[in-house]
Amino acid sequence: MWNNFECDEFIFEGHEASVVKPRVKSLNPTLILKTEYQNAFPETEIALLNRGCYVAFIENDNRWGTDPDLDRKARFVRFVGEKYSLSPKCVPVGMSCGGLIAIKFAAKYPELVSCLYVDAPVVNYMSCPCGFGIGERLDDENFTEILTALGMQSISELLYYRETPQDKIPELIKNKIPVVLVAGDSDVVVPYVENGILLERAYKEAELPIDIFIKKGCNHHPHGLDDPTPVVDIIMKNTECI
Repeated sequence: MWNNFECDEFIFEGHEASVVKPRVKSLNPTLILKTEYQNAFPETEIALLNRGCYVAFIENDNRWGTDPDLDRKARFVRFVGEKYSLSPKCVPVGMSCGGLIAIKFAAKYPELVSCLYVDAPVVNYMSCPCGFGIGERLDDENFTEILTALGMQSISELLYYRETPQDKIPELIKNKIPVVLVAGDSDVVVPYVENGILLERAYKEAELPIDIFIKKGCNHHPHGLDDPTPVVDIIMKNTECI
């Protein structure tokens, strides 16, 4: 069981995976793909389960959206969709570094995505939650995790890396993927003015649908809205779930 919902747990391509099943039956159910931090702040996923969606998770190699993880996720989405007779398009749900994974997944596999929900997402790799925050010293030690994951030796290499979520925004726009964005205006871990705002500005300039919820006085945590209903309603509107 997962939060009082039936949950199938299994191994997919050597990685721990799970699919949580709704109690409500729908004609063409949608898959919600939690991209990282499986059990963190689950209120939105619970609300979506109550609306007939399925919620799935598969373990990542790291939290920086590397191609092996993104490709495995695509195969996982197709596998789960076929096994449980779901809509072919999923909704990636990503918080913090999960947000960067969700953005990169949607950009690489737009044919598998109906809507994107990100919460305080890392969009700019030079502003990331690796122990580095506003006012702290920018050095290689603070970026050890991301440099290791990407096979780099220094921040200098990262500066020239062009596979960041920020670089993938044009693909989201090209494929007209609707976005729901939640963030705190007082986030010092993943500052909105260095991350989420890049997505906001690009979508507004392209005149594409993006629903933004900015929480006044909120730091990086807690994720989500006190009442997730507005986010859930938007997600349901943008999916094929009936």
